[in-house]
Amino acid sequence: MSKSKQTPGFSLANCLCSIFGHRYKVSKKVTPHVTEFQCSVCKCEKTTDDRGHIVSLTPERKEINNTLAHFYRKRHRQALEY
Repeated sequence: MSKSKQTPGFSLANCLCSIFGHRYKVSKKVTPHVTEFQCSVCKCEKTTDDRGHIVSLTPERKEINNTLAHFYRKRHRQALEY
């Protein structure tokens, strides 16, 4: 498992995001309901959880998203064959 790419300690990017807010962009569309985001300023990573709330993208959640994407692709590939 890889670690999250958040910068520890003080940085200008973290300071700007804490004052003005993050500038999230979609980094990965896992399924139509689950999306991963990354701040273009401080590189903070977030994802949507099972209830649709935006939460931090931990290594555990990243692994869950990868598994979910694998099952989603596999299921839709089988649906197209029928």
